Amino acid sequence: MKKFKIIVIAIVLLLSLIVILQNMQPVKTKFIFWMFTLPGAFLLFLTFMFGFIAGLLMAIRFESRSEKKREVISGGNKT
Repeated sequence: MKKFKIIVIAIVLLLSLIVILQNMQPVKTKFIFWMFTLPGAFLLFLTFMFGFIAGLLMAIRFESRSEKKREVISGGNKT
């Protein structure tokens, strides 16, 4: 199982490197009132990180809501 994880991580890193190397051209981006130019790979990275953090926050929110629901159902008794 450990070898499988290492292989998957290596493949993901290799694919990420390919995407980065193929998207180094500057991209004009407009965000609300600002316009800036940055490499396409960096824009992809920022978009990925924003989505990852948003998903993580949603998972934490639903987990805490789930724990509260379990506590109400069990009457507050933790065994």
